[in-house]
Amino acid sequence: MLKLLLLSLLFITSIFAGEKVKIYASSMETQNNIVRASDGVTVIYKDYIITADSAKYDKASGDLELYEKIRVNHGGQYKILGNYAKLNIAKKERLFRPFYMLEKESQLWISANEAKTQAETIDISSGTMSGCDPMDAIWTMDFSSSDYDTEDKWMNLYNARLYIGDIPIFYTPYFGYSLDTTRRSGLLMPQFGLSDSEGFYLEQPIYIAPHNWWDLELKPQVRTNRGAGIYQTFRFVDGKSSHGEITAGYFKENNDYFLQNNLQNDSHYGFNIKYDNNDFINQWLGTDFGGQSGIYVDVNHMNDVDYINLGTNNTENQATATQVLSRINMFYNSDNHYFGSYFKYYQDLTKATNEDTLQKLPTFQYHHYLDTFFKDHLLYSLDVQANNLQREINTNVLQTDINLPITLQTTLFDEYLNLSYKANLYMQHSRFSGEQKEPVAGLIYRDGYYARNYHTISASTQLTRSFENFSHVIGLALTYNKSGNDTKNGFYEDYVDANDTIKDKYNFYQISGIEDEMQIDFIQYIYDSSSKQIIFHRLAQKIAYTDTGDKLGELENELEYQITDYLSFYNNMFYNYDKGQFSKIFNSARVNKYGVNLSIAHLYKDSFKLSTPTTQQFTNYLTSNVSYTYDKHYSYTAAYNYDIQAQEQKNLSVGFMYKKRCWDFGIRYSENRRPILTNTGEADYLDDRYIYVSIVLKPLMQSNSASSFLTYKLPE
Repeated sequence: MLKLLLLSLLFITSIFAGEKVKIYASSMETQNNIVRASDGVTVIYKDYIITADSAKYDKASGDLELYEKIRVNHGGQYKILGNYAKLNIAKKERLFRPFYMLEKESQLWISANEAKTQAETIDISSGTMSGCDPMDAIWTMDFSSSDYDTEDKWMNLYNARLYIGDIPIFYTPYFGYSLDTTRRSGLLMPQFGLSDSEGFYLEQPIYIAPHNWWDLELKPQVRTNRGAGIYQTFRFVDGKSSHGEITAGYFKENNDYFLQNNLQNDSHYGFNIKYDNNDFINQWLGTDFGGQSGIYVDVNHMNDVDYINLGTNNTENQATATQVLSRINMFYNSDNHYFGSYFKYYQDLTKATNEDTLQKLPTFQYHHYLDTFFKDHLLYSLDVQANNLQREINTNVLQTDINLPITLQTTLFDEYLNLSYKANLYMQHSRFSGEQKEPVAGLIYRDGYYARNYHTISASTQLTRSFENFSHVIGLALTYNKSGNDTKNGFYEDYVDANDTIKDKYNFYQISGIEDEMQIDFIQYIYDSSSKQIIFHRLAQKIAYTDTGDKLGELENELEYQITDYLSFYNNMFYNYDKGQFSKIFNSARVNKYGVNLSIAHLYKDSFKLSTPTTQQFTNYLTSNVSYTYDKHYSYTAAYNYDIQAQEQKNLSVGFMYKKRCWDFGIRYSENRRPILTNTGEADYLDDRYIYVSIVLKPLMQSNSASSFLTYKLPE
């Protein structure tokens, strides 16, 4: 028995230059320098485990040859199969013939006639690669040669031909692919499209990631009938709590397309800068403040709205807005104090110029958090804001607001009743600068201030009762506002009211009146036995105590009802007593069961004001979307948005997706209305109709990076 054990284990140490290799076999014999093993051979070397039917080892050359049913497992990550293998551990050389490799994590396999390895590189002869079942592969990629770096997990294919079934689809002289999620430089999934008006569309993203703290994505595009351009995004991480990205783009129109569509600009360009840092003071200044600091940057600029339209060929993945906001927010926050600075810049893309658009550059804020006296019975806080409202032409203003609310509160009847009184002290000061480009008769801006105080008395209670299967919570609150004294001079004396005939004064008058009124709020909740909210219901009513105007304000009703685990309903509406009509009704419902995810919403709003060229009296809008997952393979989606008041369809889409283990295929039809800026300086729109074809070859592509492999834009 001892002799059998010694023959079953060949332990080699010195022959392979200090590398330790263990060879196990049931039968082993030696003749001269040749060792033969049979009846099941297992070779263990570092994190390699190799099995075969038989083996031969030449002590002189250091070659180990394995025969029949060879299986190689490398660290549990991939498996290599073959009928013949030759290994030389000293030279770090390996030969497999034929060659079959399966990468465990991605389930990608490669079959070839032969493969040679040197150190960490596997050189593979002509063969086939796929992520599908080898017995019934939907897609395959044939290649003339290939190499794979087992350390970096990077695969290179040369003269690659993509087949769907037996049909050749695509050829490329080179194709590189990573078998893990490490960021690498290379080509991303291309986008193709065909449009009746814009011609053939091609976008080939290029990804550059030389370091782990930044990367660059270049997206050159060509639209044969329209023009060409490039967009780029630079992403970076500059600290443990900070990151950012810079996006910029340029597109040049062909002259024929520019003239045919009467566009404002023959080129479109812009940029966006985003940055977020949650500890910028300590990071930048090397300090160690105990409070929290932060800076958020979102700066946008473009010469017209088509810069957004051309950023992607999939209009459903990018919303096109006509108003663009740029902002920079900075703050420092401690237990008692808050300091903030905010910069806001507005760009109206429907205008050829924004020289008369008011900007907030900047706003400064100081806030002292709620503090207490007399065992929490007296509370106070302080808020100061300075807003610099400016524009390129006409008058500017620096407005400073000071708010000082002081609250006295207590409870009665064993905390069943909460009472409070609040004295609200407020002041605003305005200092004007600049002159009107075109003076308006009677328009004079004088520096001035406005100061007032008003009073708020409130009483509230909340009761909870538990039943066998649910709990019921009700709350009632009464809030009474009483106007106090006010004083004003300068600009505030000159301003008459909302009917002032000098419209430009509206830009700077930010004071809302305080009415003698009571607010009644009734709230109730119903929770099931597991404390899950079933019903939320709120009623709110204002009652005015004035000699003129409506006594009753609009009645608001809000209801959120989780009818079942899969069905919910939400309602919010306002009723106007004076008009005898609802001023707003919003309803939405959601269903999520049996693979169906449906949401539908409707908004109706009446401002009770006559429509003008820039305003609408009525809003009547319907939005809906639905998805249905039939099984793990088939899913369907649809969306529909319609402006009932204008009788205009905003967008529509319908499509399906078929998913298998190794590939996805989908088709989606979409209609969309996108804004443009015409040569007249006015906003217009174009109606687009698209067909999106999605093909995802797993694991070579991921669904989030190949949403529209092919796009066809239908004739208008």
